[in-house]
Amino acid sequence: MTIKDLELKADVIRQDILKMLTHAGSGHTAGPLGMADIFTALYFDGLLNYKPNRPDWPKRDRLVLSNGHINPVLYVTMAHAGYFPHAELKTLRKFGTRLQGHPERVRLPGIETTSGPLGSGISQAAGMAYGMQMDGEKLQHVVCVTSDGEHQEGNTWEAIMFAGKYRLRNLMVIVDRNNIQIDGYTEDVMPLEPLSMKYQAFNWHVIEIDGHDFEQISGAYNQAKAIFEKPTVIIAHTIAGKGVDFMEFDYRWHGTPPGKTNIAGDPPPRDQLRVAIHELRTLQGKIKSEHEK
Repeated sequence: MTIKDLELKADVIRQDILKMLTHAGSGHTAGPLGMADIFTALYFDGLLNYKPNRPDWPKRDRLVLSNGHINPVLYVTMAHAGYFPHAELKTLRKFGTRLQGHPERVRLPGIETTSGPLGSGISQAAGMAYGMQMDGEKLQHVVCVTSDGEHQEGNTWEAIMFAGKYRLRNLMVIVDRNNIQIDGYTEDVMPLEPLSMKYQAFNWHVIEIDGHDFEQISGAYNQAKAIFEKPTVIIAHTIAGKGVDFMEFDYRWHGTPPGKTNIAGDPPPRDQLRVAIHELRTLQGKIKSEHEK
C-alpha cells in the first residue's frame, strides 16, 4: 500500500471502531483510535508475517496485545485483513460473541493470548520469543503491543529485565505512549519518564517515533528486525482519541464509548457518533465529505 492508501485504511478502521463501540454500548475509545495507524501498518504495510486463512500457521509472527482493553482496534483490523466477516464486528461484547470485551485466545482464531489483567503481555511475549530462540528459529518475531500505563506495574519490568538478560532479538515491544490512563495523565498518576533511558539501562535497543507517521512506523519496525544483539522497544508517541477533535488528548474517553457521556464542551450523546464520523470522513473539516457533495 502507498502512504495515502494506509492513511485511508486507518481512517476507515477508526470509523468502524466508533460504530462497533456505539452498537455495543460499552468499551474503550481513546486508545483504539490512537493506535489505528500502528495496527494498520502492522497488518497492511507488510510488517507482520501472517495468513488469515491459516491463523495457526507455524511460521507466523506472533502479535501479543497486552493492553487488551484496546481490542476494538485489533478486531476491526483483523476483520479488514480477512480473519472473520466484517459483519461480526456488530457482536462486540454481546452474549456468546467471539469478540469479547477483552481478547480471549480460545474464542477467536488469530488471537495469540488472553489479555485483561494489565502488565502481563511483555512476560507472555518474552516467553514466546525465548522458546523460539531455544528452537533455533531465526526469522519469526514476537511483537507485543503495550500501554504506557502498564509500565507502572512491577511485572512489566521483570519481563523487560528477563528479555534484556537473554538478548531476545526476536522480541519487539511497541509502547502506546499516549500519556493517559483511566484516572488521568500518566505523569500525574505515576511518572514514567525518562522511559527510553530506563529501557536502555535494561539492555534494550530503543526507537522513538511519531505513532501516526507511517514512514516512521515502517522504518522503526524494519530497524528492529535488523538488531541482532538485543530486544527492541518502539516508543510510539500517539494521540489518544486521534481523528476526533472532542476526544483527542482527553483521558475521560479512555473507557467510554460514543453516546454514553455528557462531557462539558462535547456534542450531546445522541450526536457524538455522527459528529465523530463526520470528522473522520472530512479529516476534521480539511476535505469535503462524499455525503455532502
